Amino acid sequence: DTLHKEGKPQTFINAFDNALKNAGNKLVVVDFTATWCGPCQNIAPFYKALSEKEENSNVVFLKVDVDDAQDVASFCDIKCMPTFHFYKDGKKIDEFSGSNQSKLEEKINLHK
Repeated sequence: DTLHKEGKPQTFINAFDNALKNAGNKLVVVDFTATWCGPCQNIAPFYKALSEKEENSNVVFLKVDVDDAQDVASFCDIKCMPTFHFYKDGKKIDEFSGSNQSKLEEKINLHK
């Protein structure tokens, strides 16, 4: 899901918090991306394909556009894109930056 809410900027951080809470003990993978970021666009189809795999049905995949959700990007201290954060029980357990497909899949398999 893409976190996209109309209205006050505060709603992005609320939507982000709610998404983490609603996931419970499932792994949450967050792709911090931007429309103008070439490497982000390169890995986007792979990220979508991972989210549709049967073995990842218990993993929550989120996408955060850093330009739309600047409050979330700032709160999560995003310095470059793409950056992937991994959460469980509302706490960040891992992260990495870069358009690395094998690393992304490896981290998902490690933490789910």
